[in-house]
Amino acid sequence: MNLFRFKYLTTALYAFFVLFTVQAQNQNAKISNFNVFSEEFLKNIINEQSTNEIRAQLYSATLEELENGLKTDTEKLAFWTNIYNAYIQVILTENPDLYKDRQSFFKKEQIPIAGRLISFAKIEHGIIRKSQWELGGGLIRKWFPNKFERKLRVNDRNYHIHFALNCGAKDCPPVAIYEADRLEEQFDKGTEAYLKRVSQYDSDIREVKTTPLFSWFRGDFGCKSGVKDILKQYDIIPSTKKIDITYKDYDWTLDLDNFTEL
Repeated sequence: MNLFRFKYLTTALYAFFVLFTVQAQNQNAKISNFNVFSEEFLKNIINEQSTNEIRAQLYSATLEELENGLKTDTEKLAFWTNIYNAYIQVILTENPDLYKDRQSFFKKEQIPIAGRLISFAKIEHGIIRKSQWELGGGLIRKWFPNKFERKLRVNDRNYHIHFALNCGAKDCPPVAIYEADRLEEQFDKGTEAYLKRVSQYDSDIREVKTTPLFSWFRGDFGCKSGVKDILKQYDIIPSTKKIDITYKDYDWTLDLDNFTEL
């Protein structure tokens, strides 16, 4: 067994030890509001407080409790965005070396929720993006999503999540605490701030340089015409006519503790 795999296994075993220890102390603890719970998860991280009990309760929750506690797309998006962003911070703070192999990291089943381990890819592409094949550019659905994914996924895709999910990289949007009753407003503010930070329009040559997220997930945005509509909506470009779009390189440098308020 190489050193990297040994470290990965050691980290996983330690995480389960913590989870089961706290779980034994909180067997009767139930999550009354999953959205508020996910907000508290991130607040603890920001305030450098322990998240062991929160993680244990998430693992103890059942699929049925998650399904019944997250009824609307707004509730689902706020909850899963917070959970995704929180676990990025937790796991990579504990073991930043895992980020050296990003492809394996995002596919690894390592997030303990509802009695099982799920991956970041499952949350992003399966639940939040409604069972999209992760290499399909937002144009190809998965053929056979499992029960967990089918029960918990959103009904409709929302392109704003691409400017809310933080995968740990320097070019990711910062981490905010998303609230179900303010989600539309927060998504709008976050999208505007992110696009204005990463986009540059050159009026002389009528060209905009922007994030490659638009290219990687083009189907989520309505392809090229949809991208132009979004850039126009957020005043990045003056018009959708006769403007070229180019995409920047994405800076994958690990950058944790990048928080904001929306």
